Amino acid sequence: MTATLYPDEQRRVIEEGHEVGIHSWIHEFNSTLPPEAERDLQFRAADRLEAICGVRPVGIRTPSWDFSAHTLAITREMGLLYDSSLMADDDPYEIVEDGVPTGVVELPVEWIRDDAPYWMVDWKRGVLPHMPPSSVEEVFRREFDGARREGGLFLLTCHPHIIGHRSRISVLESLIEHIRGAGDVWFATHADVARWCLDRAGRKAGGV
Repeated sequence: MTATLYPDEQRRVIEEGHEVGIHSWIHEFNSTLPPEAERDLQFRAADRLEAICGVRPVGIRTPSWDFSAHTLAITREMGLLYDSSLMADDDPYEIVEDGVPTGVVELPVEWIRDDAPYWMVDWKRGVLPHMPPSSVEEVFRREFDGARREGGLFLLTCHPHIIGHRSRISVLESLIEHIRGAGDVWFATHADVARWCLDRAGRKAGGV
């Protein structure tokens, strides 16, 4: 729906070399949906993004990382390259279902590398953000530094309405400068990383 409301913004993102992925229809929770509704909304989201951007999404991040018992089957039916909603590791891995590799690369997320837990207001419980920008930046930097030492993936999740404020966007700017200063880092889209992982393993999306 965001892409429908702001189509020019989505096209600009693509034109600048970034990637647009599936993130639900209107941030519904998959685990509360009947399977047929989840499937319809996931396909509908991909169709709408393709119509607006001219490129069909090859990956998904579920809303709030809410993964139902049917999400993987729908993702496989769509032939998607990757998912980015699970937390079994810090580095990418191939999702296995019933002991069988699926060809779907997981680009794992983690709450500690997300801006929401530090800064989002929970008005229902009256919980206000409690960490200053400098502290959040330190967490993100340490996460990146650790990933670099291990030769692994640093995947950060940010929300424009959370990190986009004046006192916080500087954290992202400073973090990017820090990462660029490392010199031996690859800035890549999710799709690029997933394809690299499959190529290195001698596999292909959706198969052996």
